[in-house]
Amino acid sequence: MIGRRRDEAGSEPDGQSGNGQSCGHDQRREEMLRSLHVKNLALMEETEVEFGRGLNILTGETGAGKSLLIGSVTLALGGKFDREMLRRGTDSALVELVFQTEDQRVREKLLQLDLEPEEDGTVIISRKMQVGKSTYKLNGETVTARQVKELSELLIDIHGQHEHQSLLNKKKHMEILDVYCGEAFCSAAEKVEKAYKECRELQKSLEEEAMDEEAKAKEQALAEFELQEIQQADLKPGEDEELEQKYRLMVNSKRINENLAESYQYTGNDFENGAGIALSRALRALSSVSSLDGRLGELESQLSEIDNLLADYNRDVAEYMADCEFDGEDFAMVEERLNLLNHLKGKYGNTIEEVIAYGEGRQRVLDKLADYEAYMGQLEEKLGAARKRLDDACAKLSEIRKKNAVNLTKQLKAALVHLNFLTVEFDIAVNRAGVITAKGYDDVEFLISTNPGELMKPLNQVASGGELSRIMLAIKTVLAGRDEIDTLIFDEIDTGISGKTAWRVSEQLDTVAHAHQVLCITHLPQIAAMADRHFVIEKSSSSDNTITDIRMLEEEESMGELARLLGSDALTEAALSNAREMRSQAAGHKNRT
Repeated sequence: MIGRRRDEAGSEPDGQSGNGQSCGHDQRREEMLRSLHVKNLALMEETEVEFGRGLNILTGETGAGKSLLIGSVTLALGGKFDREMLRRGTDSALVELVFQTEDQRVREKLLQLDLEPEEDGTVIISRKMQVGKSTYKLNGETVTARQVKELSELLIDIHGQHEHQSLLNKKKHMEILDVYCGEAFCSAAEKVEKAYKECRELQKSLEEEAMDEEAKAKEQALAEFELQEIQQADLKPGEDEELEQKYRLMVNSKRINENLAESYQYTGNDFENGAGIALSRALRALSSVSSLDGRLGELESQLSEIDNLLADYNRDVAEYMADCEFDGEDFAMVEERLNLLNHLKGKYGNTIEEVIAYGEGRQRVLDKLADYEAYMGQLEEKLGAARKRLDDACAKLSEIRKKNAVNLTKQLKAALVHLNFLTVEFDIAVNRAGVITAKGYDDVEFLISTNPGELMKPLNQVASGGELSRIMLAIKTVLAGRDEIDTLIFDEIDTGISGKTAWRVSEQLDTVAHAHQVLCITHLPQIAAMADRHFVIEKSSSSDNTITDIRMLEEEESMGELARLLGSDALTEAALSNAREMRSQAAGHKNRT
């Protein structure tokens, strides 16, 4: 295999300079998809493949199952599964992805999911699939499909035909430009979002507070009634809890007194068999001999202390029974007060404190209604000032977008020319939209012309599927140093291209692989020749069994696969010579960059 010359920073490809973004080795990151393990999925019995940094190329015969790679990764991350995907004769399938990352955002997301991140940055995502049931796990802990999706969006970006088609949506154009704008944009965007939220809240308040004279009179009458009802109650925090305790005692006072009287009788001196009389007799008996031995004196002291404690207990019981005597009038007053408090809590809050707070709120309503016109005028003034702040913030954000759009246009056009759009004209239009959103007032759209003399038009009116894939690759190349997702998978990147264009695509893939781990499925030898690691997807059959497997190729095996991709039916010396020449051309590009 060709070793990557990444020990020193290389020069930037044509058209890729600007804004301090380099595509050299110092921009390469250690984060990557380390391995893929698949069991009992379609034609795969069980296979495990380990990927590396840089450009990982996967090739294979038509029908060998190249789409299984994308399919298995997509399944692990929550893709749709049905029973036809199970390998014949099995009842479950397994896909496991092992990532290596030091991304702080991934660590924070794991903590949000109540999962402790591994010290070495390992993230293992697995999915066991059965008919009607799937089990997802993150680092061995069971999670939901939604949680896996949220985390995977920070780890991997899959570009198939669907992702290329997203360029037809103008919202995607703004997302791409905003990513390119960098840190200064983030600060300005936060100010826009904050100002937009403030305007929305003030506008909502104005709409809710707006009322005619009749509605205002009704609101005032209701507020006065409710406030008067609360104020007349003269509420005190915690009062309900004290009254509820007193009420329970009153309701149970008869039973309490009967049981206390019985306890008093058995521990006092008025009952022949009471503890008090027995204790007094025991103390007298011990006192008569306590002088004969010092230890007996200690025992007498202990018994005397018990006698005193029992006497104190009896006095306390007598006092409690005296205090527990409630008359009917007291009971009626407590019951009536509790009913009033519970009535108010049922209307205005769950606690006395909440009822008091509600009353304070009604007072504020009355204060507002007393000078309603001035109040509404103040709200309108606040909304006007907030709209001014929002408009200013949007203007600054738009200025940043327009400035960066000029630079991004130049870099994307250069990247497209490098991808063999020889007569391409490209522009990023940033115009003011009719409405303001939390993202500002800009309308961003990519315009392109691929034929001389034709006016630039929106992508959705001009670009074909093959052109969209190359445009997406150009975007990824320009954003290589800014895109925070570490692993990129490209499928159908070579749709509708060949020859020189294919070489240009392979060179751009290599450029992206300087800053990311790239996995690319291809049938073109020009792209396969650029591989840092070359994998082949093969299908083998016996009389009753068909298996698809993935394995990494050694250098000579890679030469043979390149020869096959070049159209050779047999591994002749001429075919291998062509493959070596193609590999040498790829190595020349790597050395130049």
